[in-house]
Amino acid sequence: MSRIFSGVQPTGNLHLGNYLGAIRNFVRLQDDYECIYCAVDMHAITVWQDPQQLKNNVREVAAAYLASGVDPEKSIIFAQSNVAAHAELAWIFNCVARLGWLNRMTQFKEKAGKNRENASLGLYAYPSLMAADILVYKATHVPVGEDQKQHLELTRDIAQKFNNDYGTETFPLVEPLIFGEATRVMSLRDGTKKMSKSDPSDYSRIALTDGPDEIAKKLKKARTDAEPLPEKMEDLSERPEAANLVGIYAALADCTKAEVLAEHAGSQFSSFKPILTELAVEKFGPIGAEMKRLMADPGHVDAVLKDGAERAQALAEPVIREVKETVGFLVS
Repeated sequence: MSRIFSGVQPTGNLHLGNYLGAIRNFVRLQDDYECIYCAVDMHAITVWQDPQQLKNNVREVAAAYLASGVDPEKSIIFAQSNVAAHAELAWIFNCVARLGWLNRMTQFKEKAGKNRENASLGLYAYPSLMAADILVYKATHVPVGEDQKQHLELTRDIAQKFNNDYGTETFPLVEPLIFGEATRVMSLRDGTKKMSKSDPSDYSRIALTDGPDEIAKKLKKARTDAEPLPEKMEDLSERPEAANLVGIYAALADCTKAEVLAEHAGSQFSSFKPILTELAVEKFGPIGAEMKRLMADPGHVDAVLKDGAERAQALAEPVIREVKETVGFLVS
């Protein structure tokens, strides 16, 4: 069976974009793949995190997985930092990856912005750790959003160079899995910007823990334009907010954007938003309620993470041992 690896950053405020772009697909993959899902807390500290809040956020990610339907018996759920092989392989990959490759990573440029010289080395080397996350389990497939495709291409480059440098076939060339109509969910306040945990406005995103009233209020206030929904997809191309809401509806309803337009063409947003709200509440209500229940029982969540870390460690240990022997380390 092919193996999946993916993770979500525990930086708080998990939202609709995290669910549609990642977590929902995690649930759907677990019957057909061997799945390994983690809270990538080592990635999170590439920028400063409050230590106690980080612990809570790791539990929130695990609770989101569980509440959304990830089965801890079928899939492995754990915290990245609890398996040391991630950091060990990342250092080896730091010595394989080339500076020119990392200099091309657009996400570092976006996150560092004008303060590039003050960015952490960890933020710069983030893609190398991401490659280690995937390859320490010899994962064959990774579900990714469009914004992560470049990092996955780097993972393939690192795997290929390691194999070529040492004359081995140690690592597979991992393949991306991109799903659905809303792999990139945009802000409810600005359809040209990705929905983000860090946006200062709570009205820019629907949190996974939002109840029906919060969902309704945020969708009601979501930015739109004055035109009715068009009949053709190409007519959405210059209307980012309209395209975003249509994409969200399509993803929640498991249909295409074209099908949404076929059903709702000519509708004003004053009538489309209530329909979208009803659908979002139907899909999200149970998840938010279950997340809150799980967060009130941290002992259960911690037990799931502990079991997952032990199972992940058992998979990673022979791989990191093989890699150390390949590069010439003395392995006791």
